[in-house]
Amino acid sequence: MRVLPTDAVLGATVQGVDLRALDSETFAAVHRAWLDYQVLLFRDQGLTDEDLAAFSRRFGDLDNAPVQETGRRFVEGHPEIYVISNVVQNGSAIGSLGSGEAVWHTDMSYLPDPPKASALYALQVPPHGGDTSFCSMYAAWDELPGRLRHRVEGLQVKHDGTYNSGGYTRQGITPTDDPRTSPGTFHPLVPVHPETGLRCLYLGRRRNAYIEGLSLDDSNALLDEIWTHATRETFTWQHRWRVGDLVLWDNRCTMHRRDAFDPAARRVMHRTQIKADRQAAGTRPAST
Repeated sequence: MRVLPTDAVLGATVQGVDLRALDSETFAAVHRAWLDYQVLLFRDQGLTDEDLAAFSRRFGDLDNAPVQETGRRFVEGHPEIYVISNVVQNGSAIGSLGSGEAVWHTDMSYLPDPPKASALYALQVPPHGGDTSFCSMYAAWDELPGRLRHRVEGLQVKHDGTYNSGGYTRQGITPTDDPRTSPGTFHPLVPVHPETGLRCLYLGRRRNAYIEGLSLDDSNALLDEIWTHATRETFTWQHRWRVGDLVLWDNRCTMHRRDAFDPAARRVMHRTQIKADRQAAGTRPAST
């Protein structure tokens, strides 16, 4: 096993491993690399859905696939494997999120206990577009100007549950663009990672976000300033997918986004999400 860091502030390629057959020592090394680099890329994997689920469970229990704009879309017999795809068969979408841009986000952060990790496996990829970029929230915090650090420490931010990262309204939700009354959860804006002990920013999604205790205008102004800083190119790494790629990321200290791609091209990805070990301190569902 070799771990080759990217040139960015996060991300590494892990070579020399078959995710279908990891012994305890090798898995421990993978786990350590994941904590160190936040995002790991494994190329040329030949995984079945059973293999994907089994590898993911090495990190903990799995969440079931979320309910999205097209309803619950999971692999038959595997409710924990979420289908992300633009493919339509017999007039029905086989997955979610389509072919458009997916904005910067953290998976399922509108829940009280968001998943601690996500694993995304490429089955079909378009010839161009559909790249996924990752952003280090450790680096964003470390480089945050002192004035902003002092201002944001101790604040709670509301993570909206109305829209997903593709901009679609979640199933069963009445659309609203007032973050003070939308469904969601308050999380600390500057949490401590439960395994590494490092501080980071935790932003979720920009749309409908709201900082508790501020006026709407003041909240938007502060969030805009933080987001402009946190999504600087120097904090990001962009991945160009190939069939057989598996990317594992730490959902607690990264954000990610997807480029749009040609709707006529096929993109089929299977994703698992590993449950949080426990509820983060200071997290609570929104009361409005």
